[in-house]
Amino acid sequence: MSELTVVVDGREFAASWTNENPKTRSAIADALPLEGRASRWGDELYFSSDVEAQIEDARETVEEGTLAYWPQGQAICLFWGPTPASTDERPRAASPVNVFARVAAPSALDDVDGGARMRLSAE
Repeated sequence: MSELTVVVDGREFAASWTNENPKTRSAIADALPLEGRASRWGDELYFSSDVEAQIEDARETVEEGTLAYWPQGQAICLFWGPTPASTDERPRAASPVNVFARVAAPSALDDVDGGARMRLSAE
């Protein structure tokens, strides 16, 4: 699979697929490009998608820079710091997510507000 590019309000980030959750990764890859107006929840941006994937080795606590699919809301999520669900400094989803990729240097998103345009595409 080709590498990913994530663009948030004109800011471009390189992303790499993970070896986790191959069914989710394939569903996301088949649906690219994906784009939406993102909502912000703590240090997480997410937007709704038409992707349908089942829960696959999902978890709530993830690493900074995680791109994940939220099965409960059919959303694409980008985590870079604590969320309202966090119990420490690590990002924590509202409910389990399927990790499919990692973004380099996501801390540059600290000043992005909800309503930002977010796009995922393959190179």
